[in-house]
Amino acid sequence: MGFLLPAVFLACTLATATIPDSGTASAPWRPYDLGRHQRRVATRVPGAQAAFDQGLVWAYAFNHEAAIRAFQEVLRLDPDCAMAWWGLALVNGPHINNPAMEEAQAKAAWEALGQARKRAAGAPPVERALIEALGARYALPNPADRSALDAAYAQAMGRVAARFPKDADVAALHAEALMDTRPWDQWTRAGEPQPGTLEILAALRRALTLAPNHPLALHLTIHAYEGSPHPERAKAAADRLRRLVPDAGHLVHMPGHIYARIGDWGGAAEANERAMEADGRYRARQPEIGFYGIYMVHNADFLAYTALMEGRKEVALAQSRAVVTAFPLDWVVANATFAEAFATRHWETLKRFGLWEELLAEPAPDARLPLATASWHALRGTAFAATGRGGEALKEQAAFEAALPGIPESHAWGSNNARQVMQVSRAFLAGEIAFGQGRVDAAIERLQEAVRLEDALKYDEPPACVVPARHALGAVLLSAGRAKEAEAAYRADLRAYPANYWSLLGLQKALAAQGRKPEAAAAEEAFRRAQARAQVKAETSCLCVKGKG
Repeated sequence: MGFLLPAVFLACTLATATIPDSGTASAPWRPYDLGRHQRRVATRVPGAQAAFDQGLVWAYAFNHEAAIRAFQEVLRLDPDCAMAWWGLALVNGPHINNPAMEEAQAKAAWEALGQARKRAAGAPPVERALIEALGARYALPNPADRSALDAAYAQAMGRVAARFPKDADVAALHAEALMDTRPWDQWTRAGEPQPGTLEILAALRRALTLAPNHPLALHLTIHAYEGSPHPERAKAAADRLRRLVPDAGHLVHMPGHIYARIGDWGGAAEANERAMEADGRYRARQPEIGFYGIYMVHNADFLAYTALMEGRKEVALAQSRAVVTAFPLDWVVANATFAEAFATRHWETLKRFGLWEELLAEPAPDARLPLATASWHALRGTAFAATGRGGEALKEQAAFEAALPGIPESHAWGSNNARQVMQVSRAFLAGEIAFGQGRVDAAIERLQEAVRLEDALKYDEPPACVVPARHALGAVLLSAGRAKEAEAAYRADLRAYPANYWSLLGLQKALAAQGRKPEAAAAEEAFRRAQARAQVKAETSCLCVKGKG
């Protein structure tokens, strides 16, 4: 499977970040295989209706650049189609993966909204209602804090949904408007719904009752449940979405979020492999990528993560390297606030598979990347500790500590604050060094601290810690003859990451060490199933603790 990504992307935004221009001209609009979803709008031009349907599904698939091109095609054919102008206004707005708006987007949205309003008089009532609801979403000048506008739009869409209760598009758009008020924050760490989450779920249920294959409702149902205590409740949505919109790579990818959460790592891997194929078809026909390029990288990143959890070494190594090389260095430096974490992906993969000399051979990151620099030192410290070079490990630990203050408070690691993620690395490294020094009790204490810190992080996909601290903790506990505690660590990890190769291995060993033969045999059978896809034959759940657990 190839990783398909342009070397550079067309201008796009993530907060105030920009990706450089590819210098390529826009390709003529052409339809894609986006499934069968349609929404009849007020136009008498058949080609305009077909282009509108494409634009709407692209919007539902979060490929907003493609949606813009489709809506522009509608207007080329029918300049008076009010809903095409509505579509342009809609997709120039914020969304859960890019909640900020630059002034140019705000201006484009406002102008399109004005054009839609001019043409709304003769439109059907539901179209007029959708256009007016968007009026609550935008303002010029665009405020730095959009929260009041986002809340107003959600309320406006709630009124439209109440007025048109049998319209699945309206229900799904209402759910999206609600979700935009709390991006990636639908559940507390304790598993309780955040304010608005139950309303989101109710709107999605209404949409899917009306249209069981609604692409946006299926997409958002996955997002709504993936960070919850019950991700399995979105499995039916994932299964339906899996092959529903063949050329929309992000929708092809989305079922992987749920499959990973329920332990179907093979299904999650396949979703991302097929998404990369779809994006390859898209890229071949469309030289302008824009913000959507980040989704392309995300597919490779997610595939690498699933491969880590399955023990598929070669896949993980190839895809994690692809993630790192996808972004030009100058772009990473310019957008370090959110982009630096990507620079660490391959190092984590080398750690996962115990490729210590390869990890130590990795060159130092650019000095302008403080987060990557700190992570590089931490991972080198782990490599030295794992290979019995305690003195060098202590030097790397000191360099790591010296690098930490240089990480700006604004730096993110996915959905988390980068400094918080580095606290997990700090405790993990301290535990590894203590274990290498023979101070097993101290090692266990520090690894338990790493687990607590990791558990306090926000949900993200892939998670901030792709090598969970419990994998090291369980191995060290087994080495200390504390098999019952190791069992507890592995069972907790399997609740978070069901059926992962490493904790199935550790659980089988922990049960066997306690003499619980029937349970150990059942765990061994589960591990044997996982081993069938693995590309390694590990003896320990963390290769930093060789041969123990």
